[in-house]
Formats: sequence, C-alpha cells, structure tokens
Amino acid sequence: MGRKKRFPLEILGIILALLWLSPFYLMIVNSFKTKKEIFSDTLRLPETFNLENYRTAFEQLDFMKTFFNSILITVISVAVIIFFSSMAAYALSRAKGKVSTVLFFVFVAAMLVPFQSVMIPLISIFGQAEMLNRAGLIFMYLGFGSSLSIFLYHGTLNSIPKSLDEAAIIDGANKFQVFWYIIFPMLKPITVTVAILNTIWIWNDYLLPSLVVNQEGMQTIPLKMFFFFGEYTKQWHLALAGLTIAILPVIIFYFFAQRQIIKGVSEGAVK
Repeated sequence: MGRKKRFPLEILGIILALLWLSPFYLMIVNSFKTKKEIFSDTLRLPETFNLENYRTAFEQLDFMKTFFNSILITVISVAVIIFFSSMAAYALSRAKGKVSTVLFFVFVAAMLVPFQSVMIPLISIFGQAEMLNRAGLIFMYLGFGSSLSIFLYHGTLNSIPKSLDEAAIIDGANKFQVFWYIIFPMLKPITVTVAILNTIWIWNDYLLPSLVVNQEGMQTIPLKMFFFFGEYTKQWHLALAGLTIAILPVIIFYFFAQRQIIKGVSEGAVK
C-alpha cells in the first residue's frame, strides 16, 4: 500500500487516538485545578499546578493501606491462577481423548458466562460457608480467571513435543517433576502474558471485592475509590486527583508489559 493510500488511515488513526486519550487529558489536567477553575473552563490548562489536591486525596484514600490490600490480593490471586491453570492445561494437552477434549471446551465455554448470572448464588454459597473474606475472594478469582489462562497455556503446550516428557520419565522423573522442571520453564512467555492479563483485571476489579471484602481496612483501590468519589462528588478537583492516583500503578505496569501481552497472546492463540 502506497504512502498516499495509507494517509487517510493514518489520519483516522490519529483522530481515534486523540478521542481515546481525551478522557485521560481531562482527568489529569483538571486534577491540578481548583474547583472554581474546573467549572469555569474544563479544557484549559490550570493557571498553577496545584499539588495540594493530590496530598488531600492521598490522605483521604488511606492510599498506602489500600495499595497494600490491592497488591496482596492481586499477587496471591495471580500466583494461584498461574500454578493451577498451567497444571490443568498440561494435563488436558497430554491426556488426549474425548474426556480431556470435553473438559477443555467446558473451560473455553466458561469464558462466555457473565459474572452477573452467577453473582447471587455464588455470594449466597460463600456466605453460608463464611468465606466472604480475602481468602474467598482469591478463590473466586481462581475460578473466574482459570478459563482464559488454561486456553492460553493449552495453545502453547500443544506446540511442545511429548517426547520431552517421555525422555524425562525414562531418566526417572515423575509427572510433577517433568512439568515443574522441564515444561513450566518453557512456558515463560505465556506465563508472563497470563500474569499481566490477570493482574490488570484483578487490580481494576470493583464488583467482586464490593460483594466480598467491603469491610473497612480491607478495601482495594477500586472499591476505596468508589466511596471516595461518592464522598467528593461535588469536589471534582479532589475526586479527579484521587482517580489519577488510583489508575497510575496499572498504567505504568501496562506500559512496561505491553510487548509481552501482544507476544504471549499471539503465541497462545496461534500455536
């Protein structure tokens, strides 16, 4: 395609990029303004960059404790998802047969089930089991995150020859040793992708934590941000500063990891 033919597509791409970035521009620019400046002109740059908004939002969000809660839940949940999903995908990819094929398609079909359809019975069951806490939340994340993770791992495992397993077993290794010391290190690219995708999802999730761990002192960043935004609805300068603080960690994480996301997803889907 020549330069002239690409030019309209490039212009369209720039316009779409500006439209996509416009909410971030409004959020960041207005987070430095006073309330009066926001209502007088939303689009204009602030006269002075007011960092007091961020200091107040940081204190009101109790950011360090809330940040620790999000880190704790996210790290443990992602580690559990990787551990169990990789082993499940390994078992399904090596045990060729009707049962393993059906189980794999059940996991794939589970990705299409909306959370809202199982929300009420799930919370009811976990409430009766007295698991509406962090452990219960992590267990739920394992259930909801396994389907996509198994799908990605399964695609990569199909490209790894079974002869590696057989050679290791002949050398005296058991099934778990074959997986953990030989197969799992070869899954590093897709493991990074699974970790990134689940980290972004769990870090930004509001609905599930709001149903499970909404006790004071155990709230995650999205949950705390919801209450903070509700409290400061009319004080947009504080609300937008708090929102910027809340999304900053995951944006930084995504920019450092975006290459691995694209690489891992393409490998897992194509192989």
